[in-house]
Amino acid sequence: MSSPAPIPDSKATFRPDLFKGKVLFCTGGRSGICYGIVETMMSHGVDAIIVGRDAKGLQESADRLSSKTGQKCIAASADVRDPEQIKKAVDLAQKTFGRIDFVICGAAGNFLAPISSLSERAFRTVVEIDLLGTYHTIKATLPLVRESKGSYIHISATLHYRGLPYQAHVSAAKAGVDALSGVLAVEEGPRGVRSNVIAPGPIGGTVGMDRLTPKGWKPEGDVPLGRMGETSDIANAAVFLFSPAAAWITGTVTVVDGGEHHIRQMSLPYPQSLLDPESVKSLIRPKL
Repeated sequence: MSSPAPIPDSKATFRPDLFKGKVLFCTGGRSGICYGIVETMMSHGVDAIIVGRDAKGLQESADRLSSKTGQKCIAASADVRDPEQIKKAVDLAQKTFGRIDFVICGAAGNFLAPISSLSERAFRTVVEIDLLGTYHTIKATLPLVRESKGSYIHISATLHYRGLPYQAHVSAAKAGVDALSGVLAVEEGPRGVRSNVIAPGPIGGTVGMDRLTPKGWKPEGDVPLGRMGETSDIANAAVFLFSPAAAWITGTVTVVDGGEHHIRQMSLPYPQSLLDPESVKSLIRPKL
């Protein structure tokens, strides 16, 4: 295979002060992909509020982000499934910063489970976090985003582009997120608000990759651009979509996966993993 695609530094392409004076509101920003986006956005001048359930971990992340970037990041402990908690987080952002320009809807939950063993509670929990959580975040932030003529990015996935075993709950939720973003783009476009989706591929070093794939599995051979993704790949896409360069882009789904979804190979053997669940029992979570 030829040399892997380079991993560019966003500051080599975008001005360091690109988002100076702007404010980012991010659910799911404590770690992983969303943390990487927030860090990169803050390196370009944005101040931020990150939202999640783990109050202690969230505050540690906010402190680390502020220290690394020199910008202000505050933590708001809230469960995206509870609209009142999200409203309080938005009130904190308004009280602290006076505005919200950008919103990342990134809260997510996932585990492997076949439909036959997937409880109603488990299915509902993932839909409530991913889809209802996105809806609650939109509803709470929209008045301020209208004022700033701001922009939304929703973190989705490519799982629902085909029927992927063990991922019915997440596939259904993320398909809903994609549809919700499209409607938001159409309804709010006349008010100057944009809404787009980023669908990441396999991103190294994230909880999802560590928890949902067999030990030792390497997807690089299944990625046309020759390497696993980095959180910076997703962050670079977000910087572009939030930037003035994307002023005429709304209602889109941007797949950032090195082309992986076009030639995806299942990480679990098919159909053996379905006919013999014992062979992958360490990865499957039958109940919640």
